[in-house]
Amino acid sequence: MIESLAAKTKELCRIYDIKPARSKGQNFLINEGIYQAIINAAQIKKEDTVLEVGPGLGFLTAELSKKAARVVAVELDDKLADILTIAIDSQDVKNVEIINQDILQFNPAEHFQDDEEYRVVANLPYNITSIFLRTFLTSARPPQSLVLMLQKEVAERIITTAPDMTMLSLSLQYYGTPRIVKIVPSSDFWPAPAVDSAILHFSYDRPRPTPASLAEAKHFFRIARVAFSAKRKMLKNNLQGGLKLRAEDVAKAMESANINLKTRAEDLSLEQWQLLVASITPFML
Repeated sequence: MIESLAAKTKELCRIYDIKPARSKGQNFLINEGIYQAIINAAQIKKEDTVLEVGPGLGFLTAELSKKAARVVAVELDDKLADILTIAIDSQDVKNVEIINQDILQFNPAEHFQDDEEYRVVANLPYNITSIFLRTFLTSARPPQSLVLMLQKEVAERIITTAPDMTMLSLSLQYYGTPRIVKIVPSSDFWPAPAVDSAILHFSYDRPRPTPASLAEAKHFFRIARVAFSAKRKMLKNNLQGGLKLRAEDVAKAMESANINLKTRAEDLSLEQWQLLVASITPFML
């Protein structure tokens, strides 16, 4: 099964003179079982709208179109977008829209109705993972859920907890619940990347954003970025210097949140972060 999909992928690339570009993260998935694992993880219902990022040659797009009411597939590569558009038109598929655009420039409000929820299924270039997640999770129109093909190391960083928290893991866990669905070896791609990948499922657990909640999140992450700015320093020193607060005020805030003064940023759980932000905010006013 792997060989047949690999052969088909290589033949399409030969016919259309596609040379996979490392700069665009073009490593085509050639294991049909992994496509099925992605579909299963996405838990798509017949009334759902799906935003597919990086549809490539359209193998996953075709499967998504059978499950969802609507698929919006965003492809950066001009040639791939043209090929996909021709394929969709020739097969008379009515519920798939191909958009030739950088996903980081994509505005959900321009493509989805105000009451239209959507799920993301994405095979992301590794170099845009963090900014993609930040862009979509902090937007006024975040997705219900995301199923992402990520570099294995990045996926592991996202699900890590205290005492090994990172800014990335804190950022995602603030908004919802991430879990690794499956590890995907590099041999399941063509050309094979240098590292293994992982399918990550993320459910967005917060209510739909409001201006107040967006401002609250901005404030939370301003403090968190300061706290993580120098990993080897103790949390109190980063907060004091970065927020320009008095040492005694930082100490009072940490003690109020029941946090040891020798703690470092990576030692705190999400719940402790929330307590700390609430305790330190009055000293910032």
